[in-house]
Amino acid sequence: MLKSGGPRETDESTRQRVSRSILEHGPSTAAELADRLGLTPAAIRRHLDVLVAQGCLAAREQRTYGTRGRGRPAKVFALTDSGRGAFYSTYDDLAVTMLEFLADEAGEEAVERFAAARVAEMETRYARLLSEAPEGTSAAQVLAEALTSDGYVASVRPTAVGEQLCQHHCPVAHVAERFPQLCEAETEVFSRLAGGPVQRLATIAHGDGVCTTHIPDGLRPSPVPDGLRPSPVPDGLRPSHIHPDQTTHTERS
Repeated sequence: MLKSGGPRETDESTRQRVSRSILEHGPSTAAELADRLGLTPAAIRRHLDVLVAQGCLAAREQRTYGTRGRGRPAKVFALTDSGRGAFYSTYDDLAVTMLEFLADEAGEEAVERFAAARVAEMETRYARLLSEAPEGTSAAQVLAEALTSDGYVASVRPTAVGEQLCQHHCPVAHVAERFPQLCEAETEVFSRLAGGPVQRLATIAHGDGVCTTHIPDGLRPSPVPDGLRPSPVPDGLRPSHIHPDQTTHTERS
């Protein structure tokens, strides 16, 4: 019998670190994971093999942009639905049932109002953070920091024509798969906060590894007018009932 802290327990905790690293940084190569976690390439590959066999990770060829060098592209490892499910709470079925009931009783417009109300408080807080941000700080940078504080594990990637706001975790992804109004309401908030139209390129709810939103250059964040703030919903259907755990979730054109 293995004692507490033995090899099996250590392997399990290391695999949790591997999965967490992929959750936070997106699909990664074995070399990137080894560097981030301080492991040898041989050790990281052994853990990756186990996670792939367990169905927690899937391997695919790394995308390359521009001229590709010689040899086969490196493999990247991404979380599967099963692997990402370890980071979810177990309220998804209840949330879907509630929203289906709301849609049946009051129509799809009620679901849209609910989705808007769910992000209303977030919009208010983020607008204040944008107004207080140091000069030269982009809207994407402010939003990434705020989203990370709210458990969305966000980052920013520069592009030739703007920035990509990447959310590596979404606590309502499985609910949003059935009700995309949740993603649409969030995207509308980003547009208002950034000061112009943004484009949602990918979502975890649709099977992508990361929720990716393109924020073009030249937008000027501005305060959100009171008239644009979503209306409240009845007490029994407030957003907190959708997913009580708000502490914690590639590209498709």
